[in-house]
This record gives sequence, C-alpha cells and structure tokens, in this order.
Amino acid sequence: MNELRQSLAGQIDHDGDDLVGFLSDFVRARSPNPPGDTREAAAVLTRFLDAAGIDFEIIAPQAEMPNIVASFEGGAGPGPHLVLNGHIDVFPVEDASVWARDPWSGDIDDGRVWGRGVIDMKCGTAAITRTFAYLHDVADRLKGRLTLTCVSDEETVGPWGARWLVENRRDAVLGDCLLSAEATGPHAIYFAERGVFWLTITIKTPGGHGAYGHTTPSASRVGADLIRDLAEIETIEGKLSDNVAAILGRAQTSIDVSHGAGASEILNKVTVNVAQVNAGIKNNMIPARCEIVLDVRLPIGLTKADVMPAIEAIVARYPEASIDHGEVLDPNWCDPDHPLVQILQTNAQALTGIRPDPIVCLGMTDARLWRYGGIPAFTYGSTTEGTAGIDENVTIDDYLHVVKAHTLSAFDYLTL
Repeated sequence: MNELRQSLAGQIDHDGDDLVGFLSDFVRARSPNPPGDTREAAAVLTRFLDAAGIDFEIIAPQAEMPNIVASFEGGAGPGPHLVLNGHIDVFPVEDASVWARDPWSGDIDDGRVWGRGVIDMKCGTAAITRTFAYLHDVADRLKGRLTLTCVSDEETVGPWGARWLVENRRDAVLGDCLLSAEATGPHAIYFAERGVFWLTITIKTPGGHGAYGHTTPSASRVGADLIRDLAEIETIEGKLSDNVAAILGRAQTSIDVSHGAGASEILNKVTVNVAQVNAGIKNNMIPARCEIVLDVRLPIGLTKADVMPAIEAIVARYPEASIDHGEVLDPNWCDPDHPLVQILQTNAQALTGIRPDPIVCLGMTDARLWRYGGIPAFTYGSTTEGTAGIDENVTIDDYLHVVKAHTLSAFDYLTL
C-alpha cells in the first residue's frame, strides 16, 4: 500500500499544471447564488468526469441547479461508505469595478488562482472531484464505497442542493462518513458547527411630527434600548461534553488562527448579530415602526428553545414590540476522535508540518445535513482568509495541498 500511496502523491505532483487549469476553468464558469444558475460550472465538472470515463448522475429538482452524484464500489472487500461533498454555487459579486481583475477571470498569476468563489468553495470542490478520479483509478485496491456529491444551492441555505439529496436520495448519499473540502485553514478540521436562528422584532408606536416628541414614543428609540438589552443574551454558554471541552480547550490557538483573534472566547457562547434595523420614512417624523432583524448564533449543546425564554423576557419589557420567527439551523457535532480525523491530522502534518486541531466552525456548511442524519462529517480545506471578499484568491500550493491531503486521507480510510 505504501507504494500505491506514493504513486498517488507522485501523480498529483505530475498533474500540477492540469489541476490548476481545471480549477481556473471552474472559477471562470460563473455560478453566483443568487440567482443560483450553476449549469455552466457544473458542465466543467461533468466534462472532466466524462473524459475520465467516470459514470455520474445529474439530479436537478430545479433545472438551473444541477447536482452531480457519482459512486463506485471498491474491489478489495467490504468497508465504510465515504462521501466527498462540495458545492458549485458561490457568492455573487456586488461591484466588479472595485476588483483588481475580472472576478470571473480564473486568472493564474503570482502563484495564485483568482476569482469569485475560489475559496468558497471551488478550490475544495475541484479538489474532491479530482480526488474521486484518482481513487476511481485504484478502485480495485479500496474497500467499501466512495461517493462524490457536487451540489448547488448551498450559499442561500436553499432546498435544491444537498438538502434535497439527503431528504430524497438518503440511501445513495448519506454513507457512513462525510469528508468535505470547505475552507478551514491549515490549522483546523471542523467536526461541529454552531447553530443559528433568525428573528424579526417589530416595534409599533403612534408616531407623529418630529417637533412633538413629548407626545409619543419613538419606535426607533425603543428599538435602540431593546438592542442594548439583547447584549444580556451573550452571557449564555453552551453545554459541552467533557471530551469536547477538553479538545476545544487545547485548540484555542488554532481556533483563533482559523476564525480570527477572539474566536475562542465566543465559540461557546450565544452571540447576537443585529443584522438589520429599519425605521422611519421622513427626517421630520417620529418613526411609528421599527424592524430589527436578529441573527442569533448558538454554541453546540444549545437549541433555540434554550435561548428564547431569555429573549422573550427582554422583549416583554417593551409592550410595543412583537416577535416573528424565521429559519432555525441547530448546532451539530460528531465524534472528534473519529478515525478519519486522526488520518487527516497525520497526512496534513506530514505534508505541511502543521497538525490541524478538531474545532467548531463558526458558520455553516452542508456537512451539517449529514450530522443531522447521524453521520460523522468532517471538513478540511484551504485558507479562509479573503472568503467572499474583493480579489478573492487561493494560492496554488494551498489548492494542491488540499487535493493531496484529501486523496491520501480518503485512500487511507478506505484501506484500513
């Protein structure tokens, strides 16, 4: 097996220019969501799979949002079913004129590939597609099964991508374990994600002429007081098991490197993002209505039901206010001591000298859907720096590392 591993690693090194060109083509194929039409980018992947002689299925409950699923059985006997997952859609570009180069160029320059979505997550999706192909070539030496899911409709947490596959093609795509190449940075493997729920608080008052502020409360000033009080929610902490608490305690440096300084301090606390505040219609009128949109993030071990009583108690101080409830995505986690985590750590350290720590993701990825289904799901990928920003780019070395780390780790897992 060592010779075969070395052969796979050598093939990736040999294919470097081709791998980079593949990523560049993928970035050049526009797939912003919204609006969510990923057909051009999906075609880059399917052309490659066709040329490699790999069977695949297009599953498109919405025609403009195709999902690609491919799968093969290993020839070395029974074993686990590993699923590789990535998404095709990317964030939109608000103003291309402020970019140093065309955001859809896929330029290869200065040791980097440039363009919208190269970090989130065309680097990762290109990497797992090539990983699948490398392992397809040595299928007779693998145990179990390997499945590839390249999905649409991730960036808007929409229903037509991974969510649709997990709900409608469960037997085909859940497997026994998931490996995703979403961006993590070299210091982290995500085994968990914080949760989120959205609320809209509406404040209504009589309103009136701006000169007569003594006659009526201002909805906007009531809203400002309410927002101030919501800071009380951020004292609520999660409920960690002893082993997870110990792992995260050891990984504080990696958490801050991956998510930014201070992340380790808030990772196990509820956070409240006041995402939108809308009030008033004219500069000389007292606002009669104020809408506050809240983005409430949950640490693992807590649910919305654990936090809502405290929010409701604050809102109850303001009789002018009412609450409307939006979508809820619960925190999710799996065993950070899973064998695949140890395999990823060993390979990453051998390739870069950095041993990534299992940590909690601050945001959300499609990996949550597998965890909701009871399937261990882990994420390891490129840098997170510059994600969805102006002049988004990833270094070629980083991308090729992700290809090699995923190929060798999936190979090791399927030859245990």
